[in-house]
Amino acid sequence: MTTPASATKASTPGAPKTARGARTRARILQAAEETFGALGYHRAGITDITRAAGVAQGTFYTYFGGKEEILRELVLDMGHKVRAHLAAKILGARDRMEAEERGLRAFLEYLAAHPSLYRVLQEAQFVDEAIYRDYYETFSRGYADMLDNASRKGEIRPGNNEHRAWALMGLSHFLGMKYALWDQRDNFDDIVATLSDLFHNGLPLSGRDKP
Repeated sequence: MTTPASATKASTPGAPKTARGARTRARILQAAEETFGALGYHRAGITDITRAAGVAQGTFYTYFGGKEEILRELVLDMGHKVRAHLAAKILGARDRMEAEERGLRAFLEYLAAHPSLYRVLQEAQFVDEAIYRDYYETFSRGYADMLDNASRKGEIRPGNNEHRAWALMGLSHFLGMKYALWDQRDNFDDIVATLSDLFHNGLPLSGRDKP
């Protein structure tokens, strides 16, 4: 959909200048998340988003240049929210191992409460792969930094923390798909316990486990 000429002449999309504008922009982003999640990117139109947000199309174009731009901004916004949520949940953990357990639980709970997250990300992959890659690469850089810090403090063994970050993200990704989205559980205790055992003991049998 092209931008109406009146909207283009009146203003160009930009950051909100008031608290009310910030709330309106956030409402439009939330509506976009729900709309893309329900209809898919290609089926959803600007009118679907503005209807869900309860705003006029002109208001949409005050903050966003079009559908692809709001998808890009939505993925960025979702990434910030997920990382902030996880950071708050692991705050005060005794060590990296406890942080991993808390973080996994928090991620599964967040995904169960925001099922549109993965749907929007999958849509982004086919609209502009750079958006999709940036979401995960930004996440992995922060994750690797935390693992590096834990290694320096002697909480985990030294190793390639970039590889570890991607591997741990992969675990969370597929556990989330299976148990937060497909099975729609509301309790993740057994999953966290299983992964906690894996984090601490790995897969090989220990001396006491061997027959």
